[in-house]
Amino acid sequence: MSLRRLLAVFAVVGMVVIAGCAGGIDNGEPATSGVTEQATTTVGPTETAAPTGELVVHQLNVGQGSSTLVVGPDGETLLIDTGDWTDDGEDVIAYLESQGVTRIDHLVTSHPDADHIGGHAAVIEHFETNGDGVGAVYDPGIASSSATYEEYLDAVEAHNVTLYRTQAGDSIPMSGATAQILAPPEGYLANEDRNENSIVVHIQFGASSFLLPGDGETASEEYLVDTYGDRLNSTVLAVGHHGSRSSTSAAFLEAVSPRVAVISSAYESQYGHPHEAVLERLAARSIPTYWTATHGTITFTSNGSAVTVATQQDAPTTATDLRSGNAIEPGTGGGLVDRLVIPAAGSGTTPITDPAGTTEPAETTSTSTAGRLNLVEIHADAAGDDAENLNGEYITVEHTGASSLDLSGWTLADAAGHSYTIPEGTVLEPGDQLTIYTGSGTDTEAELYWGKSSPVWNNGGDTISVRDATGTTVIEETY
Repeated sequence: MSLRRLLAVFAVVGMVVIAGCAGGIDNGEPATSGVTEQATTTVGPTETAAPTGELVVHQLNVGQGSSTLVVGPDGETLLIDTGDWTDDGEDVIAYLESQGVTRIDHLVTSHPDADHIGGHAAVIEHFETNGDGVGAVYDPGIASSSATYEEYLDAVEAHNVTLYRTQAGDSIPMSGATAQILAPPEGYLANEDRNENSIVVHIQFGASSFLLPGDGETASEEYLVDTYGDRLNSTVLAVGHHGSRSSTSAAFLEAVSPRVAVISSAYESQYGHPHEAVLERLAARSIPTYWTATHGTITFTSNGSAVTVATQQDAPTTATDLRSGNAIEPGTGGGLVDRLVIPAAGSGTTPITDPAGTTEPAETTSTSTAGRLNLVEIHADAAGDDAENLNGEYITVEHTGASSLDLSGWTLADAAGHSYTIPEGTVLEPGDQLTIYTGSGTDTEAELYWGKSSPVWNNGGDTISVRDATGTTVIEETY
């Protein structure tokens, strides 16, 4: 082993993260007064006071790779991965500059694969020489023999950036938010497989939370479910390993129960990402899913009680329909438009209409005024025999917006997959209600008939889903 390699391994393995306030990261020297032992990691909405400001998670469109920027309420930055080696960090740096980022407070290496650390060396070099530097780097401590990994360590050493070996139980000191490390555990998983030992980051801001699992696969997900169970519950899930079938298992999805998911991979991925099995699992749970290959760069802006989703390009969000969207090249510039507001707790989602011709980001609407279509009544148990009184089973929705709402091509579905498409020319004016009956009849402006020969809505409980013509979930409510 060369001296260079010995120094690199020592640097990675010899340090651990010390929890504390922003700016409280040490230089690897033994802990002194004022530093307490690392607390046991807990996951879940533990904050009781309402947070101030906003936290924004940016999922960059970097093609077949991954890069996630988190900007805290006080402007502190956490960058997880930097895309593929073929780009050498150019698109990531350009995006960071477009956002006014001058310093990376925390740079996380989820794992040493070249499609995740491809821009590390360039990012460190850029911000150390042209910006305000890199505060610290967090690494799972499993080395790689690739030239990309060597260049990354060279940049760390050249600029004397603090490098921490980071494992489950550690936390990243981020002002105004909680950033916890859930994996890998001490001793590692699966014979130190790089993917399975990805750093898994859980970020909590008010009632909202984000789970970012890197390329964790079966062993990582089983560890997370066994260790944390339903405490993994998160508002937003970054789908593991670019949507590979080896990740995002049914058990993992059940534990996380995300309100929305995001996938980072190329439109024509050489690995076939995202795999259909994963898309089917997401669709079965009616999880609105965004894909960098068709939506472009995606942001999730949390005010602590709701998360607003914005994308560069409009595209389907039903997971199994993702590939019907148009491709958008990595690094494509342009503004983002708000598409959806998701309450961080409770049920139901609220769409934000993209005004015709809008090219600049639309003004964010608060959850109290964003609603346009609300579910006002669910009548699942018809009088007498449901099968003989199908029009005694119905749902009613109300248009709460300030302008006309065209429902043409929107769909209504239950948990079993029964689906009804709202006819062309169905338009609601502000304050209008629309009732959709299960049985047959003559459609009117206020009443539609599904035409089913048997009941749809389960008397013992069901999930009502309404999606607009683009596939975006507008209402999802379980009774």
